[in-house]
Order: sequence, then C-alpha cells, then structure tokens
Amino acid sequence: MSDTSNLGTAIVLIVLAAFVIIVLLRSIRIVPQARAGIVERLGKYQRTLGPGLTLLIPFIDRLLPLLDLREQVVSFPPQPVITEDNLVVSIDTVVYFQITEPRDATYEIANYIQAVEQLTTTTLRNVVGGLNLEEALTSRDQINGQLRGVLDEATGKWGIRVSRVELKAIDPPLSIQDSMEKQMRAERDRRAAILTAEGTKQSEILTAEGERQASILAAEGDAKASILRADGEAQAIQKVFDAIHAGNPDQKLLAYQYLQTLPKIAQGSANKLWIIPSEVGEALKGIGGALGNIQPGGGDADGGAAAGENPANQ
Repeated sequence: MSDTSNLGTAIVLIVLAAFVIIVLLRSIRIVPQARAGIVERLGKYQRTLGPGLTLLIPFIDRLLPLLDLREQVVSFPPQPVITEDNLVVSIDTVVYFQITEPRDATYEIANYIQAVEQLTTTTLRNVVGGLNLEEALTSRDQINGQLRGVLDEATGKWGIRVSRVELKAIDPPLSIQDSMEKQMRAERDRRAAILTAEGTKQSEILTAEGERQASILAAEGDAKASILRADGEAQAIQKVFDAIHAGNPDQKLLAYQYLQTLPKIAQGSANKLWIIPSEVGEALKGIGGALGNIQPGGGDADGGAAAGENPANQ
C-alpha cells in the first residue's frame, strides 16, 4: 500500500508541476520592440501592451496576435481604370502605411490591409476617371497627392496613417502604345530633320562667310600688290626720267630709245593688232639722218667734205 500511495503522490506532484509551468508560460509574455499587443480580459479590451516583459492572469487574460508598428509597404496588383476619354489603363499602386493606434486597428476594421487595397482601388478610379490618357500619364505627382489625402483621411479612424502612395506603372492598351510609339518616332524624326537642316544651314553660312572673307582678303592683297607694283614702276620711270634728263640727251638718242621701246609695246598674248604710231616715221627720219651724217671712216659727212675741200682750195 505504501508503494501505491507513493506512486499516487508522485503523479500528483508531476501534475501540479506541469500545471505550474503551464500557468507561468501563459502568465509571462515578452513583446518585442516595434510590436504591440492587445490584452482582452474575459473577452473585453483591457489594455495595450508595449515592448518588454508582461504578466497576465492565466485563463482570464488573452493576448491577441502582435501588431507590427513599423511602416509597411504593400504592393497591390494592377487595376483596370477607365480614363475620361474612355480608354482602359492598367495601374499598379504601392501604399506605405503605419499603424499608429493598435486598438483601433484591431477593433475598428476587420482586415486593414484588404480595406486599404479596396479603398485605393476605388479612389484611384475616381481620380483617374476625371483625367484623359495624356494627363494620367503626365500627372503622377498630382494623382499620388490626391490618393494620399483621401486614404489618410479615411484610414485615420482605423488607427492607420498612410504616408505615401506611388504609382508603379500606368499601362495603356497595346494599340494606344503602338500609336504613341509611332507618334514619338515621328516627332524624333522631325526634330532630327530640323537639327540636320539647321546644321546644314549653319555650315553653308559659315562656308559662304569664309569664302567671302577669303575673297576680300585676296582682293585686298591684289590691290596692295598692284599699288606696290605701280609705285615701283613709277619710281623706276622717275629714276629713268631723272637719269635721262641728268644726261641731257639730244633728239637722236631719244629717237633711238623710242624705237627700242616699241617692241615691248607689242609683247603679250592679248595683242592681236598693233598700230604703229605716226611718231615712228619722224623717229626713223631722225635716226636715218643721224646715220647718214656719219661716214664709214667714223667722221661727220659734212665735216669730211669740208676737210677734203680745203686742200683743193689751197
């Protein structure tokens, strides 16, 4: 009988120890940082637990699943939205929100993530429905601001604060995408043609300007060269003239120089017709007379005759 009583006592002690362990496990709760817990006592809200160690009354208090107080990012699947010009576009949205009141997030809404998704979809359709396709594609900041304002106001009573709403993508229909690509390609071709024409125009202007400057410089160079040549020739003529006058030439020498200058006048490939001046005859007469007065012996004809006649006379 003693063995049986000892065995029964041991079983009772084991059961009591297990009960105590279970009670301790259900009484002690550790809440991590950035988490919050809702405690219900006999099915009624009792308090909100913050991070740290907490003791609960076993079998009376119940700790609901912990809530994450960090900012959460939820990406919703593409939603078809009809624009003002009756085009269906597919829009992807991303919502950034944070739980600020764990009690309201638990008791004011059954599923706050699903509620935020549905509210985002309906608000997006209302906002984009008042815009045409071009405005919807170019007004993302405006759409984001309107969505954030509506969502933040609606989710405030749920204990949620919506910080940002972003549109990941706005995809128009494939036919519209093809038309937009063709339009953009035509616009790029037009701009390229304009730039090419502008470049060609500038190139031609610069080339013409360069040729004009080169022609001006060449003309100025030719003019200066002609002036220098004329000055040189004038100086040469002046020196010849001065030399001739300094030598006091007679009429015979001038006529001889005149005849030597005549062939130079006829030089040149452009001279097809040469007109002999009337002064040539006079010059030839002067030279002929001069040559006729000179005898082969080297003396003057008149002087020779006079010298020959003197001995006879004598």
